[in-house]
Amino acid sequence: MPPETSAAPTRLLDVRGIRKVYASGGFLAPTRRVVAAEGVSFGLDRGEAVALVGESGSGKSTLARILLRLEPPDAGQILLDGEDVLAREPRRASLGYRGRVQMVFQDPFGSLNPVHTVAHHLVRPLLRHGKGLNPAKDVGAHLAGPLVLHQRATPQSVRARALDLLRTVGLEPAEDFIDRHPYELSGGQRQRVAIARALAVDPDLLVADEPTSMLDVSIRMGVLNLLLQLKKERRLGILLITHDLASARYLADRILVLYRGRVVEDGPSAAVVESPAHPYTRALLASIADSSPRHAGGGKPVESHADSTEVACPFAARCPNVHDVCLKIDPQPREFDGRTVRCHLYPEGAPSPRS
Repeated sequence: MPPETSAAPTRLLDVRGIRKVYASGGFLAPTRRVVAAEGVSFGLDRGEAVALVGESGSGKSTLARILLRLEPPDAGQILLDGEDVLAREPRRASLGYRGRVQMVFQDPFGSLNPVHTVAHHLVRPLLRHGKGLNPAKDVGAHLAGPLVLHQRATPQSVRARALDLLRTVGLEPAEDFIDRHPYELSGGQRQRVAIARALAVDPDLLVADEPTSMLDVSIRMGVLNLLLQLKKERRLGILLITHDLASARYLADRILVLYRGRVVEDGPSAAVVESPAHPYTRALLASIADSSPRHAGGGKPVESHADSTEVACPFAARCPNVHDVCLKIDPQPREFDGRTVRCHLYPEGAPSPRS
């Protein structure tokens, strides 16, 4: 990918006011509405990593599925390079969008078909998106159908490209890995193959869903370093979905903390981790050593984020700093100290209180 000039725009992704509500309940049970995302907005630049952090049920995976166009939002916009993709492609994502936004899944073994070799997993997207073609015949390849792509590509060209991808993710000598099956690889090696598969289509944005949570502690850093390298060298945008604030601090430039579908804190990674503002962020940091994240913050279990007509702060029932106003009014995002916090403890423009 050629380096961008200083005049080139860097804003890759704008997410504006995303809302998603699910209905739950059955024939005999009352219908409830569960808010998975409520007014979520953020931006992501080229060469920037943004982490979505929160416990189970906070809405991280829902946002990932919406960005991948696996399900539609109830409201909001997704702008890629300034273009509203939901307005352009209201029903399903185009091949072009899927090529620009790729996913790395949490379970590398589950995401790789054990029947097929590494070569198959890498060659298939190359052919589907026309990335394994002879360079002299690449012109207009994006307009051709899959059968034409197969006819234009040569086995030599796609295999050479697949070998390059393996080298890019640190699997060398690449010739030793390309004809293996996933079950012949370690967990870390499988995840690197999954990353190579995502890179095969030259994406602009990589959505990484807990990419190291199923790996041994000793090899997690290697995968994080690989993502960090790709971010810098390819100016790849990365959306990291994780519950691990340490991984988010290491890889991401900014951290968004989600609670019950809302962004309750958004700021530079170092500031959020070293000086958390929202009580929920502080609870997450305090519970890192606790194996039961469902009891973060006051020792109370996570409640279902049912969509009622409540006007109180959603975190009030678990907050150690709750005040009367918290039980009456849901706070709006407030700007302070270079970040955004959704909490009554922070009047607009006031310095950070320390409690």
